Amino acid sequence: MLLAGVDSSVFVTTCVDEKSQVQALNRTEPILPLAPGIPARQSHDYERHGVTSLFAAMDVASGVTISTCYRRHRHQEFLLFLNEIDANLPAKLEVHLVMDNYGTHKVAKVQNWLARHPRYHVHFTPTSGSWLNLVERLFAEVTERCVRRGSHTSVRVLEQAMLNYLDKRNQNPKPFVWTADADLILGKVERLSKRISRS
Repeated sequence: MLLAGVDSSVFVTTCVDEKSQVQALNRTEPILPLAPGIPARQSHDYERHGVTSLFAAMDVASGVTISTCYRRHRHQEFLLFLNEIDANLPAKLEVHLVMDNYGTHKVAKVQNWLARHPRYHVHFTPTSGSWLNLVERLFAEVTERCVRRGSHTSVRVLEQAMLNYLDKRNQNPKPFVWTADADLILGKVERLSKRISRS
């Protein structure tokens, strides 16, 4: 899917990451629905049906995502996903990729791919700074809406649930917007630093 609503004359900033080891769990009993005064209930035990990894690239300005699932989580899959991103972005765009320092993002074959695609500019988030990558917020949403309370009889069912959710979200995309200002954040850092230095 080509990113819609993107000013294709300049550049796009895309947050990229993988949500790895997403488990397809099937509850041993059906989830009991909400009732007046009674919360939804589910059994504590489940059957495991395997794992998948969700790969996603989210346009920061529009909130539109490119996503797919792979059963493995290696640099080979990351290269396949980079090709998918490349196929879905207008060729004249400069692309700024925001991603973490995970090993698969830095192997020689990935570096060679980036060298062959000079319109891509990589920006790595600092170690322990995954919250700076807005696609992590998207993963939290997918977990809440599709994974956590779901019951999936196979990996394929889980993958379809996540990808269907993201396709539906793309029909009316909304970007994630920071609501805290810099002074608030820096004030918290300063207070924390004082507390740490006292101990």
